[in-house]
Amino acid sequence: MAKTLELQFGTEFGKTVRISVDNPKEPIDEEVVKLSMAQIIAADVFTTASGKLVASKGARVINRDVTDYELL
Repeated sequence: MAKTLELQFGTEFGKTVRISVDNPKEPIDEEVVKLSMAQIIAADVFTTASGKLVASKGARVINRDVTDYELL
């Protein structure tokens, strides 16, 4: 099962931007996620069409089951 940590940020124009982290370290520490998101915002290194990241909106872990079929 593939896992992804999705970080959700609010932008200066009121939109939501998502940053995904593949295979996050388990268990997820909420305080570390909050601190990391605050550091991402403070570093101001991401710019989007919706403006700069200005707020943490949420985070979630997404689980995916993937089945590959080899077709010849």
